[in-house]
Amino acid sequence: MAIMTKAMRKVNAARFDDMPANVASVISTTKKAPGGNRPAVARVNAVSGCALTSALAAMGGRWKLFIVYRLSDGALHFAALRRSLPDMSAKVLAQQLREMQADGLVERNARGAVPAPVMYTLTPHGRSLLPVAEAIRRWGMAHQELHARSGRPDVATDERAVCGLGLAGA
Repeated sequence: MAIMTKAMRKVNAARFDDMPANVASVISTTKKAPGGNRPAVARVNAVSGCALTSALAAMGGRWKLFIVYRLSDGALHFAALRRSLPDMSAKVLAQQLREMQADGLVERNARGAVPAPVMYTLTPHGRSLLPVAEAIRRWGMAHQELHARSGRPDVATDERAVCGLGLAGA
């Protein structure tokens, strides 16, 4: 245990006396709204006028096509989506759903009083992704077969994969 001298106590006391002034100068006085309370605004396209980058921004990422796949059978609660994608954290799921909602792919429906059960469904625009997701799934299967035939291990193959069957609406 360290022994505090009189001089050390005096220095510490001076630091604490100045703390409110220092903290007030650092902390902003405006509050930020929680992420869920912000209006949904579509993200800006990284390459202006490029349809490919726009499409990849809307459906790209590690989890979005899995979410589309899960919602292809119908509306799901947040918790049911979370359980169906066990390797995805709740934070990431909420973030991906917000992005998809801003892009017009997913619709969020709160039902009842607070805390309201929230249902997520694909919008008609989101349903238009189903043939694309199915084509990507089929390409992935062919890619896995190519690796299996060549004797090279497919590092992308995962036994926990959630897409064993085709999509309902594709």
